[in-house]
Amino acid sequence: MKMNNNPIQWYPGHMAKTKREIREKINLIDIIYEVIDARMPISSKIKDIDDLIKDKPRILIMTKYDLCDKLETDKFISYYESLGYKVVAVDLTNNKNVKKILELSESVSKELNEKRKSKGLKPRNLRALIIGIPNVGKSTLINRLVGKKAAGVGNKPGFTKSLSWIRINKDIDLLDSPGILWPKLENQEEARILAIFSSIKEEILNKEDLALFAIDILTKLYKEKLESRYNIKVENITNIEIMEEIAKKRGCVTKGNITDYERVSSIILNDIKNNAFKEITLDRLEKD
Repeated sequence: MKMNNNPIQWYPGHMAKTKREIREKINLIDIIYEVIDARMPISSKIKDIDDLIKDKPRILIMTKYDLCDKLETDKFISYYESLGYKVVAVDLTNNKNVKKILELSESVSKELNEKRKSKGLKPRNLRALIIGIPNVGKSTLINRLVGKKAAGVGNKPGFTKSLSWIRINKDIDLLDSPGILWPKLENQEEARILAIFSSIKEEILNKEDLALFAIDILTKLYKEKLESRYNIKVENITNIEIMEEIAKKRGCVTKGNITDYERVSSIILNDIKNNAFKEITLDRLEKD
């Protein structure tokens, strides 16, 4: 088996359209809920977001905090806070920290309405925009904020199709937006991390290449977890040999002892997608 290494690029037309629509509506917005994935706090951050949201107040919301390696992700929380971000790490499974988003929003709302009052204007609802990459948990977050099902939830990128207003509570109106990326995925390691966590459309990806990348990064960062998951040893063997060992353990071998690379690749990628590897964060603040 030979690695392809073709660069991953995915920027469909609806993403460019979403950005245009956000630019058209940004003057209506008071606060930004920027959503990133706690397992990839750099890879999942929209690279050109500042061009879109101008200097609006923002809350950086880290979803899937219950699934990340907290030791590593907490370094990113400190890093972003040092840059002046208000960061809220949320566990959407147990509804943890969601109220904190509302509390931070309330202080922005109060300030807004004090300014309006000084100009002789009536108070109005805070208008928030939620923005993030595909499959980062925006719809689940909205449902937690509302306290009931307000947005559809899908495990595939591109589930939300258009901008739409949702009433969060009596004080906040939220503009929901489809997941967007940036026009050119220049950092291919980040692109592959996005792909591993299903933020890039599966159909455009080379599954075997991606599974080999997954093996490579897990071997470097979480060797014990990889060995434990597949009951193998990875010392002094290549990534392809690791894949072949996993294939043997999982019965992905055809007659003549030939590895079925497609099947074993699907197993590895589905394991990551379905959170079989607990507490992993694939970005690092400093490369070792």
